[in-house]
Amino acid sequence: MRPLVWFRADLRTRDNTALHEACAAATRGVLAVFTICPVQWRMHDWGDPRASLVQRSLAALSKDLLDRNIALKLITRDRFRGVEEDLLKLAREHQCTALYYNSEYEVNEQDRDHRVNAAFNDAKLPVHAFHDQTVVPPDTLRTGEDKPYTVYSPYKRRWYEYYNAGKAPSARGLPKRQPEIVSTPDPIPERIGDFDPHDAHAGLWRAGQAHALSRLQAFIQHKIEAYKEERDFPAIDGTSVLSPYLAVGAISPRQCIEAAVEANRGRLDTGSKGPVHWMSEVIWREFYRQILVAFPRVCKHQPFNPRYDIPWRSDAHARADFDAWKTGNTGYPIIDAAMRQLITTGWMHNRVRMAVAMFLTKDLLIDWRWGERYFMQRLVDADLANNNGGWQWSAATGTDAAPYFRIFNPITQSRKFDPDGRYIRRFIPELASLDDQIIHEPWRHASLFDAIDYPRPMVDHSLARERALAAFKVHA
Repeated sequence: MRPLVWFRADLRTRDNTALHEACAAATRGVLAVFTICPVQWRMHDWGDPRASLVQRSLAALSKDLLDRNIALKLITRDRFRGVEEDLLKLAREHQCTALYYNSEYEVNEQDRDHRVNAAFNDAKLPVHAFHDQTVVPPDTLRTGEDKPYTVYSPYKRRWYEYYNAGKAPSARGLPKRQPEIVSTPDPIPERIGDFDPHDAHAGLWRAGQAHALSRLQAFIQHKIEAYKEERDFPAIDGTSVLSPYLAVGAISPRQCIEAAVEANRGRLDTGSKGPVHWMSEVIWREFYRQILVAFPRVCKHQPFNPRYDIPWRSDAHARADFDAWKTGNTGYPIIDAAMRQLITTGWMHNRVRMAVAMFLTKDLLIDWRWGERYFMQRLVDADLANNNGGWQWSAATGTDAAPYFRIFNPITQSRKFDPDGRYIRRFIPELASLDDQIIHEPWRHASLFDAIDYPRPMVDHSLARERALAAFKVHA
């Protein structure tokens, strides 16, 4: 028995279900493979930050696999179609007798996997697929009417019940080391397709499971207790910042939940507010994957809730407004600081992700798909389920139970979550000299504002809010 393990968004050796099962079953070694599809990745709106993290994570994974006596091979093909031929050829060349992989849930990935499964089945080679991206498989929890959950709170309650009943698998350690190595590892390419091999953010995001686990441990030891109180303040380093590593699979959600449960004295849904609240955020990630599986239209640029997919602005003025939003020149400091954080670091604090998404869709009435795509291209933690879920929630086309009339006031958000303006000053240095009160609305202080190279607000929020409410109410 010689398994071929196909890595995808699971670039780790610890707690990797497919790898663990393959190593346990193997009698003649294990071969690993990763498929590089740069044109397909671009079609899926991958940007340089995500591609760079994947590339560097592959280098770390290859070394970790060698410690288990497993070689990592690479297949490069522009698009998914045809990957089945390459995988089958590799399996035959190295006398592999079965294919193991962890499931992906997006529509194109599912289509690819169906073709791969058919090719291997035709060749009389068994395929073993496993749920690994979530603690609870995304098609497991159902309502009393046997329907998928579309509201987070009842989903979370059922998730708690499932976990507390001991039904969720535990995190596993390293897989069994193989007695012999099959083949030799392929070199990791310095450049993938037309992605920039010198991504400006690479130095901020070390790759590999060892670094991801060290981040988790540091968060558990030093930050998780204060997480509930500090998580909404973007100037405070109060969150785990594990999203890039979850996105590429350098760490598993099981590892995250178990570390938090241990910090919470063995409890999941009661105990210290920090651990409980952070685990709830991990469960949000599972909820959005459940939505993606149950409603595959969200993979196709379609709204989860078509009722509120209003006629968005799309003319030349909207394009100009979109460009100002992208570059952090809306005239609202908290919005601009967030967009400049994205440009500068490839990441954005979650509180201001909601604020900028709400501003684009509600204040500017610009299509959420424009913002969703821009985030995918810019974020190091780009992840379709999370990104789409967040954007549709903000735009009122998603799973929010109280959708269209939820409109964030950017000034209120700024004063509440960046009261002393530290976050704004970090990313908008031209406002650094303003005091804590003026910095949130600098245009109201003409004598100071005229001397600053910073734009006036592109819209009046009060008027924009009324415009949004009127537009959505037509569809209510």
